[in-house]
Formats: sequence, C-alpha cells, structure tokens
Amino acid sequence: MLTLTENAATAVKTIIAQLPDADQGGVRIRDTGSQETGFELAVASSPENGDQVVEDHGARVFLDDGANTALDDRVLDAEMNQDGSVRFAIASQS
Repeated sequence: MLTLTENAATAVKTIIAQLPDADQGGVRIRDTGSQETGFELAVASSPENGDQVVEDHGARVFLDDGANTALDDRVLDAEMNQDGSVRFAIASQS
C-alpha cells in the first residue's frame, strides 16, 4: 500500500485545508496510462467511485485502480518551497 512521509502528509493537509469541505477532501492520484506523464495529482473534495483511500499521518490520498496497483509498494514524499509551492515525488519503500 502507498505510504506518505510526514512531509507529504503535511503538504496534503495544508493544500486540503483550503477546501470548503476539507474534512472529506484529499489529493487524488490518477494513472494517466502514459509513460511520458505517468501520474496526475489533483485536489479532490472526496474520492471517486472505485478509488482506494489511503490515510496516513492524518492526510488522505485517493488512488484510481491504475495508480493503486502501480504505487502499491511506494512512498509519496513532498518538498515544500519557501514560495508555498509543493513538489511531490514517488520513491520505493525501503
């Protein structure tokens, strides 16, 4: 199952706190099916039908079927920059 680092969880919670329905929100990761683009990450007020919901460190991530399979043994990390931007990265679990 996908896990989140504390940095990723903090980034997700910070982003989601800006939603009106933050208590049900999360980020959704979708497999684009393309080698070039890989995955798409978007803010979501709730999971879509069929999404796997991952809750880690108090943050919620919604995964479509393709992302759930591809990211099963991965870790989501994030780097928060001084300007408020966030860069997410996916790594192998150790």
